[in-house]
Amino acid sequence: MVSNSGHADPRPRLFCVATLLLCVFPIAAATPAGMVEIPGGEFQRGRTFAWPDYDVKWYPNPAKDDLPVRAITVNTIYMDESEVTNSRFAAFVKATGHRTPYNWRAGQLPEGKEAYPVTDVSWDDATAFCAWEGKRLPTEAEWEHAARSGSPDEPKISAKEAVFNQVDGPRSVCSKTKSQVGLCDMIGNVWEWCSDWYGQHYYQDAPDHNPKGPETGQYRVLRGGSWFDVPPLFLTSSYRSWARQAERSPTIGFRCVSDARR
Repeated sequence: MVSNSGHADPRPRLFCVATLLLCVFPIAAATPAGMVEIPGGEFQRGRTFAWPDYDVKWYPNPAKDDLPVRAITVNTIYMDESEVTNSRFAAFVKATGHRTPYNWRAGQLPEGKEAYPVTDVSWDDATAFCAWEGKRLPTEAEWEHAARSGSPDEPKISAKEAVFNQVDGPRSVCSKTKSQVGLCDMIGNVWEWCSDWYGQHYYQDAPDHNPKGPETGQYRVLRGGSWFDVPPLFLTSSYRSWARQAERSPTIGFRCVSDARR
């Protein structure tokens, strides 16, 4: 382009340079609504404290499936800020015709419980819901990494931080203080399905990068404890539990994750 003075106008060239910079340095994808970015990296997976049971002579084989402590590396993911609620699951049911949780009388979402975590859903129900939203269940390693982010793994939990030791069910999601990375109810409220098959010795056998659990198994992994549990045993970021894939329980729910877009 030539200006009125007969000299080349530099503006088109600057525009091209700016365009090139955009190509070289693309704008990072925004975190999806309702999710939290969990930066990837290395973390120490496994229980970092001893249970008193270790010193009890009549109980010679306490559970040690959360040992040894090992450095594990996972990728960056987006994780649902909260456990999946009844209202979100109801939208899934309406759109797909999927079965409802068995505690929904006549297949209807319980009135006043829209913001409560959905429960009485099997691993298959949870997997189908996450896929419908374009997501998936977290691996056990991803879940523990997210739970540990900014939080110590100790059997010390207060009613300010988690819903536990209740007799009448969970509470609405995010009713307690969020974790330092912005997640709600990682500990307590409801147990959360993970994608992995459960393996008793998997912590010592797993690969160091993005472990996805054993190839087969009898049970699926559960993490985080629930409204029914009493500290300290179940309510830590390292405690591992499990249930049959078809199990539907008033203490079990889930949340979804997706791979970070870069």
